[in-house]
Amino acid sequence: MQLPEVAALDGELIIWDAAGCLAFERLQNRLARRGAGATRAADEWSAYFVAFDLLRLSGTDTTSWPYRRRMAALKSVFAARRLSAPWALCPSTTEADIVRKWLTWAGAGG
Repeated sequence: MQLPEVAALDGELIIWDAAGCLAFERLQNRLARRGAGATRAADEWSAYFVAFDLLRLSGTDTTSWPYRRRMAALKSVFAARRLSAPWALCPSTTEADIVRKWLTWAGAGG
């Protein structure tokens, strides 16, 4: 499934390693390959696009919208288009306890 016409998302291209940590070096390695080597790397290290903001929707600039409205619209796009791997919606919260947990999470970057 694809994005609707004239839509733009902000996000990151990522690869996770076997332990569930972000593997930036694998992403760099994969991006540097060409031809058959690129195909082998893509088969070995799946990349995901993690979306964290909606910049345009149906030709409308959404950057002036409040954050909650953009996130609601982004979630709606994911639901309506049934986006799944390699698409991922970045989790978000306004709950202080969850934010503190995420800030101490050691899984990112190894």
